Parts: sequence; C-alpha cells; structure tokens
Amino acid sequence: MPTPASTEKDLWVSWDQYHRLVERLALKVYESGWKFDQVLCLARGGVRPGDVFSRIFDVPLAILSTSSYREEAGTVRGELDIAKYMTMTRGPLAGRVLLVDDLADSGVTLDRVTRHLSAHFSGVTEVKSAVIWVKGASAYRPDFFMEELPHNPWIHQPFEDYDGLRPHQLAAWMKKYEE
Repeated sequence: MPTPASTEKDLWVSWDQYHRLVERLALKVYESGWKFDQVLCLARGGVRPGDVFSRIFDVPLAILSTSSYREEAGTVRGELDIAKYMTMTRGPLAGRVLLVDDLADSGVTLDRVTRHLSAHFSGVTEVKSAVIWVKGASAYRPDFFMEELPHNPWIHQPFEDYDGLRPHQLAAWMKKYEE
C-alpha cells in the first residue's frame, strides 16, 4: 500500500524512509566524532532507533519508558511519566550516554529525562541526544537530528498501523500480504 502524500499538517513515513532516516542519523552521530559508552532509548518511539544504534556502534542498550501520549489513541499529550526503573544488561548507566528518541515534539520529554539523568545517575558524565525529527514547537534542541519540521505536522510513523490492530484481527490483517 503506498504511503499517502505529506502535507504541512501530516508527515507520512514508510518503513523504508524510516529505516533510511535512522541510518542517516547514526551516520551523522558517527561523523561528528563524538564517542559514547551507552545508548539510552526512550520507549516507545526511541526503541527501534535505539536498537539500531546499539547494534551499529556495538554499545550496550538501556531502555527507559516514558509516556505522555496516552489519551485519544495516543494523539493527545498529557502529563509526562518517567519510569522508576530502567532496563539494561551491563552495569549501571554511566559514562557518555546517547539519549535516543524518535522525535522532539514539545521537547519536554528530552529535557526532563536529561535532567533526571543528571539528578539520579552520578556515573553519567555526559549526555547528548539524537532524534529523527525536531518540530518547530520544540523548546529542546537535540544534539543530533535528521529533519526539522517548522509546521509541527503529525508524524505518521509506519508502526502506528499496529496501534489500532488487535489480536483477533491479525488473521484478516495478514491476508493483505498473501498473493
């Protein structure tokens, strides 16, 4: 199924476009020369790019859940919640940390998480952030990003197809791939 045309109000992103943007963002970080010890991705939107960064740069991946888009099928921003615990496999969060998310919308999440890391993780010596998109309304400027969106469109990411899909609908959903 073709991706709809983007407008100032809606940015439509295909899986292929999404993957190329994540790869180009990783290249941008690499070409900056900044070295980091760990990737901390923000779940949910930062999980996919965080996983790619962890694999490409061969560094441990940590995951911190945050949530502010819960109402009206995830389209209305509410109060930001930051999980009490983070998931990681090797030691404490320490050293130079690359904080990865999909986008800087208002900038509140990236700003609050950066401050949270400073306040609660004394072993963290430096934090830089990387996102695919920065909206014009964002009060936070990530260190690395791929696209600046001055019109603040709603970004329709390819995995959003799963937001309305329920287990009982899977068999019918998968039929579109048969043929």
